[in-house]
Amino acid sequence: MTLLRSHKAAWFVCLLVLLTLCGEVVVQAMELAKPAKPAETTRPTRSRRGWGVYGDWDVKMKFNEREYNSILSFSRNKEGKLTGHWISWGMNELKDIKFENNKLSFVQTTPGRDGKLRTSKFAGTIKEGKLSGTVSSDRGETKIEGKRSRRTPRAAGSWAIKMKIGERDITSTLVVTVDKEGKLMAESPSKRVEHKITDVKYERGKLTFKRKSKMQERQWESTFEGNVRGDTLSGVFKSERGEIKAEGKRVGALAIGKWNLEVESERGKRKQRLQVNPDMSGLYGTIAIKKIDLKGDKVSFKTSMKFGERTFEMSFEGNIKESKLTGELTTSRGKQKIKGTKVVRPSRRTRSR
Repeated sequence: MTLLRSHKAAWFVCLLVLLTLCGEVVVQAMELAKPAKPAETTRPTRSRRGWGVYGDWDVKMKFNEREYNSILSFSRNKEGKLTGHWISWGMNELKDIKFENNKLSFVQTTPGRDGKLRTSKFAGTIKEGKLSGTVSSDRGETKIEGKRSRRTPRAAGSWAIKMKIGERDITSTLVVTVDKEGKLMAESPSKRVEHKITDVKYERGKLTFKRKSKMQERQWESTFEGNVRGDTLSGVFKSERGEIKAEGKRVGALAIGKWNLEVESERGKRKQRLQVNPDMSGLYGTIAIKKIDLKGDKVSFKTSMKFGERTFEMSFEGNIKESKLTGELTTSRGKQKIKGTKVVRPSRRTRSR
C-alpha cells in the first residue's frame, strides 16, 4: 500500500513537470509568433534640423548713433544644407552657419570702400520668434535685435475666377488683402452684382469665406471652400441653389516670388534681392514697395528711401522672360542695370536625394 502511494506521488510529480515544460514551450512559441516591434528612432528636434531659423528676419542695429535695418534670410539648398544671406545695401552670402539648441552663429565677408574685404562674426540666439546677438569685427562689437518677418499668406492677391452656371461661362475677380494685424479681407468687384464677403480664413492651403450677393431686387447667400496650390485656386460655392465649381488663376504669377539680382553701375557690381509678394507689394533689399505693376511681361515699380534727412527716389522698368528679369533702375545717383534670376525653392524630393 505504501509502495502504491509512493508510485502515485512520483507519477503526479512527473505530470506536473511535464505540464510545466509544455507551458514554457507554448509561451515561447507565442512570444516568437508576436510581430517584432519597430526599432525606436530618435527624431531630430526642430532646432537640430534648423526649422527654427528658416525664413526671413527683420533685424535692427545701431552704428555711429544711427539705426540700420537689415534682413537675415535663411533657407536650404538642394542638398538640404542651411544657407543664408545678409540683405541691406546689397545681398551678402553668409558662411559657416551653425544653428543648434537655439544658438546661431555665422561669418560674413563684405567689401569695404577701399576694396579690401572685411570679416565679421555673429553669435546669438533665437528664442520664441526673436533673434538677438552680437556682431564682432575689427571695428568693435555691435548688438542686433530682430524678429521673424510676417509672411504674406499665399491666398492673398488677385485671382481671375472662372465658373460655369448652366451653359454660361462666367468670369470674375477675387481680391484677397491683409491688414496690419494680419487679418484677411476680400472683395469681388462687379458691375452687375454687389458682393459682401466676410469671415475670410486661410489655413494650411484652404481658403474659406461667406458671401452675400445682391442684384437689383434679388439677394442670396453662399459660402466658398477652396484650396490654393501654387498659383491656382480651386473650390466650390455652396448656396440654396446648389453648388458651383470655381477655378482661379493668380494674377501676377509671372513676377511673384524672390529674385536674386545683379546690379551694375559706375561704382561696380553688387548683389541684391527683389521680393514680390502675392498681393504685388514687395521689397527691394529692405526698401518697401507699395505696388509692383505687371502688364504682360513688363514689370515696373516706384519707391523711395530715407537716409537721415534726405529722401531718395527710385524707379524700375524691366521685362521678364523664362524666369529671367532684365531692366534698369533709375535713382538720383544715376542708372543701374539689373539682371535677375527667380529663386526656385527646392522640392522635398530633390533635397532627399
